Amino acid sequence: MLIHPQIDPVALQLGPIAVHWYGLTYLAAFALFMLLGRLRLRHSPFAAVQGKGAWAYRDVEDILFMGVMGVVLGGRIGYCLFYKPVFYLEHPLEILYVWQGGMSFHGGMLGVIVSMVWFAMSRHKPFWQVADFVAPCVPTGLAAGRVGNFINGELWGRLSDPSLPWGMVFRGAGDLPRHPSQVYQFLMEGLLLFVLLWLYARKERKQGQVAAAFLFGYGVFRFIAEFFREPDAHLLWLQQQTGMSMGQWLCVPMIVGGIGLWLWARSRPQSSPTPPH
Repeated sequence: MLIHPQIDPVALQLGPIAVHWYGLTYLAAFALFMLLGRLRLRHSPFAAVQGKGAWAYRDVEDILFMGVMGVVLGGRIGYCLFYKPVFYLEHPLEILYVWQGGMSFHGGMLGVIVSMVWFAMSRHKPFWQVADFVAPCVPTGLAAGRVGNFINGELWGRLSDPSLPWGMVFRGAGDLPRHPSQVYQFLMEGLLLFVLLWLYARKERKQGQVAAAFLFGYGVFRFIAEFFREPDAHLLWLQQQTGMSMGQWLCVPMIVGGIGLWLWARSRPQSSPTPPH
């Protein structure tokens, strides 16, 4: 049985300014996106596009900026709507209290989709081409976020068998060992999904298929991880009555949508790169 190391959430204190580990993991996520986005430009679907629709380094920077806005706004609004709608309906001003925590991946994903629509329209690029570009660059950011969750000792897992070698006791969660579900999610939704998606995206696919693979892959891995993750206390009733957590219910449309999108994309004629002007 392991004991969570109880790492100080503040990585660096500069007078009145506190730099938190969680903030640093966000910066790491954005830096990884920039690196992978530049590498993604070398892949045949985007390297082959020339002329008016050509992709450039500036596009990576701009789509990252829009994506950050989508993650923050969508993640916060999604958390308020999906997990504590009654509370925030009674305390609407606390929606702005982002420093108190509370972000939803599924809400952040919706925010990113809105930002991609905005980017595609403003740059006159096909939406599914933009989605395919972004999708393989996302899992490493998710992995960085799970590192932040582990450092903070939050979003811990369900009770584990005491004989489980990596069962861990988390402060605030009692004295019994639990699954380190943050590590599970780091490995599945982060590293494994990244490797699979990056390899799949290196070859040219029909527009929408890479984005579909991300939706399906994340939905499946998150659904599995939810079996080991402790449900939020105020949503435990959903688990008890339906046998599935809120996270799993939110993954179902992702899995179904990913399959449907992939089949739809496969049935479409292959689009050709924009000819040079």
